[in-house]
Amino acid sequence: MYEINTLDNGIKIVSENISFVRSISFGIWVKVGSQNEDLNINGISHFIEHMIFKGTDKRSAKDIAEQMDEIGGQINAFTTKQMTCFYFKILDKNFDKALEIMADMFLNSSFSDEEIEREKQVVIEEINMYEDTPEELVFELMHQKVFDGSSLAWPILGSIDNVKSFSHEKLKNYYEKNYFGENIIISVAGNFETREMLEKIKKYFGGIKNNRAEKKNLEVKYKNDFVIKKKDIEQVHICLGFPGVKNLVEKIYVLAVFNNIFGCGMSSRLYQKIREENGLAYSVFSYNYSYEKVGLFNIYAGINPSKVEDCLKFIIHEIKNLDVNLISQKELSKSKEQLKASYLLNLESSSSRMNSLGRYMVFYNKILTSEEIIDEIDKINLDDIYSLIREIFDFSKISLSCVARDNYDLKKIVGENI
Repeated sequence: MYEINTLDNGIKIVSENISFVRSISFGIWVKVGSQNEDLNINGISHFIEHMIFKGTDKRSAKDIAEQMDEIGGQINAFTTKQMTCFYFKILDKNFDKALEIMADMFLNSSFSDEEIEREKQVVIEEINMYEDTPEELVFELMHQKVFDGSSLAWPILGSIDNVKSFSHEKLKNYYEKNYFGENIIISVAGNFETREMLEKIKKYFGGIKNNRAEKKNLEVKYKNDFVIKKKDIEQVHICLGFPGVKNLVEKIYVLAVFNNIFGCGMSSRLYQKIREENGLAYSVFSYNYSYEKVGLFNIYAGINPSKVEDCLKFIIHEIKNLDVNLISQKELSKSKEQLKASYLLNLESSSSRMNSLGRYMVFYNKILTSEEIIDEIDKINLDDIYSLIREIFDFSKISLSCVARDNYDLKKIVGENI
C-alpha cells in the first residue's frame, strides 16, 4: 500500500513498500520541462539535467559515477516537455549511500564554468544526433507545427545557439526559480520501512526552500498543418496527427485499451494491415502525447519511397474503417486483458512502480490503487471506445509531418483518401 506525505517545504513524498523485493527505486520529479521555458533559454531544463551529474564541491563527475558503480547502483535522468526526473535503483542494503550521493548531486551541483563548456559540446552532439534520427525528428516536426506559437512547439534539447549561450548565472537562476518545494515530488518503491525512509528523505531534502512561484500560464491550441523536411535518407518517415487526449485520468485507460486494438503491438489493426498483409512498412504504430491542456494522437510509419501513397491510403482506410469494421467485444476483451497483464507484471518491478507513482503525482496529484486501476479497465465498454474515436479522428483537423529525400504532395494524397 502506498503512502503520500508532505514535508513542511511542500515536497510531496509518495512511497510504497514492496517487501518481496531486494531493491529500492528512488526518483526525484521536478515539474519543469521545455514547456516552462522562454524561447531565448529553450533547452535549459535539459541542460541542467546534464549538469546535475557534473560535480559538486564534494564530488567530481567521475566520483559520482564511480561511487554509484561501487555499490551496484543504476542512476540516470530524463527531461520531457513537462518534467525533469532523476532516479536510481539500488539493493536495499546500499540505499543510504545511494541516497547521499543523489542528494549531493541534486542539491549541491556546482555548475562550474569548465564543466558547462565541456557539456555544451556533448549536448550539441546530442542535438546533431537527434537531427540524424528521422524517426524521432518527424515527431518533433509535428509538435512544431501543430503547437506553433506555444512552448510545446519547442524542442526539449533546445537550439545550438541557445546551448552555446548557457552560463553559470543562467543555470543557477533557472535552477533556483524552478527547483523549489512544491515543484518537487519524490517517489520511492521497494523494500524499506516507511517511517525510517521518510526521516532519511527529510534529512536531505527538508531544507529546500519553497518559493511558491507563480505557475506559468501555458496558452496552446492545436493547429493542423502539413510539413516536409528534406534529408538524404533511404526511408520516408511520416507522422499523421490528430487532436488527442489531454491529461485526464478518467480517459487514459480508455485510450490505452483503444490503442492496443488500433495501433500498439503486433496484433493491432494498423500493424496487421500495413505490415503483415501489405508489406508497406517495417515500423508502424500509434501513440498519444498527453499534456495539461491539449493532446496529440500520432500515427507513425517508416516507408519505402515508392510506397508512400499506398501506405497513407491504407492508414486512412483503417481509421475510416473503425466505423465500418466495428470493434468487436472479443477485441475489446483481449485488449483489456493485455493491459491488465502488463500493469500487474510491472508491479513486480520496484523501478516500474516508482515510475508509476511519480508520474501519477506529477500529472494527477493522486494515486490509484491496483484494485482501482483494474476496476477502471474492467468497466470500459464499446461506447467508451467509440466516444473516444469520435473525439480524436476529425479529418478536418488532420496534420502530417514527413522526413524524406524527395518532395511529396501530402495534402493531395491525404485529400484524395479522406
